[in-house]
Amino acid sequence: MGLSKCSLEMLQEMGLKSVEDLFTDIPKEVRTNGLRLPDGMSELELRRELGSMLAANRTADSHPSFLGAGIYNHFIPAAVRTIMGRSEFITSYTPYQPEISQGMLQALFEYQSYMAELTAMDVVNSSMYDASTALGEAALMSNRINGAKKFLVSRAVSPERRDVARLYAKGAGIELVEVGYDRPTGTVDLEDLRSKLSPEVSGFYFETPNFLGPIEPHWKDIREILGQKTMVVGTNPMALALLRPPGDMGADIVIGEAQVFGAPMSLGGPTVGVLGCKSEHVRKMPGRIIGMTADLDGRTAFCMTLQTREQHIRRSKATSNICSNEALLALGAAAYLAVVGRTGLQEIAAKNVGNMKALSARITKISGFRAPHFSAAHFNEFVVTSDEKASEVDRALLSKGIQGGHVLTKHFPELGNAALYATTEMHTKEDHDRLIEALEGIR
Repeated sequence: MGLSKCSLEMLQEMGLKSVEDLFTDIPKEVRTNGLRLPDGMSELELRRELGSMLAANRTADSHPSFLGAGIYNHFIPAAVRTIMGRSEFITSYTPYQPEISQGMLQALFEYQSYMAELTAMDVVNSSMYDASTALGEAALMSNRINGAKKFLVSRAVSPERRDVARLYAKGAGIELVEVGYDRPTGTVDLEDLRSKLSPEVSGFYFETPNFLGPIEPHWKDIREILGQKTMVVGTNPMALALLRPPGDMGADIVIGEAQVFGAPMSLGGPTVGVLGCKSEHVRKMPGRIIGMTADLDGRTAFCMTLQTREQHIRRSKATSNICSNEALLALGAAAYLAVVGRTGLQEIAAKNVGNMKALSARITKISGFRAPHFSAAHFNEFVVTSDEKASEVDRALLSKGIQGGHVLTKHFPELGNAALYATTEMHTKEDHDRLIEALEGIR
């Protein structure tokens, strides 16, 4: 195929004689002789082909899924998807030129306002990548607040979340130390927390509800034990429609995962991390904060009030090297909360609790199964232990077209044959019936 005049001029400008000269750095033995693509299809034929391929997938719509462990299946109103799909939002990515991104900035301001109200924190940034990186940033932030080089983390949190935080802390020379959980309740082991406090500790991270399901009842005790050290609390924002918010209990920093507000599961991502803090710590906060102001004509306008990342200021002054945020998903979370409203959110959260109580009570009645494993109150997730191996139970359920709970054997061997089950407002009584029937068959 002959080269166009433009292509020839480009080669000449680069001092090259042919297109082949562009690839001299690539060894000939690893090159391919073009791409062997099949013949093209019409749009109708392509739709049929893709439909046939996708039919092999097992989805939460076609097969009941009780897998949670950080990603949850919640109903997403059509209005949320429509708003997120608008061209002025879906293409704006991140507002590098805020003066022409007023719509996106206002949406992010509303997201911050909603999350600040839910968590009862003074300030919430305009989102993090996910809850795992938010925890890593919280550990660094705790170190910046008081300079101490140890950070305590509850064992009853996601192992993956803990690993990400450890990776973040390593570069800063911060040591993560694990604090155990109380076996009967599944909540923080207060005596273990006391024993691991020292002047070298900057703060402590725990969750409510935690990864294993229990809601932490000992907030006041933990706050008293920590004294002036930083209390970092992780939470499921959906549960805050019913629970007392972390800010009211003395939390210095709050993190969470707002995937529950309008983001699909999408095989585990993308998600949107929440990070909020008290006003006195705002200069130690990573990411960006959107503020409301007025333009020269006195009209309401929005701006980036804080953007302490290395792309905007000197590296030595940056609080984080986070390169972006989850702006579109944060906008989706704001749209979700606006659509469902305060009462609607409470009703959804209450349905989650009701489903958890109903399902766990039915599982416990099956010989060889016990649920929930811990005695503390739960939100929508709970540990199920069984006489059979958890991995075998999982395989048996999959063979019946049901996705069971997250097997805990690898990371929580002390629990024995255990799996973490989640149920949300998406589950019907018929879904529960299918699971119970399948578990009875396994017995």
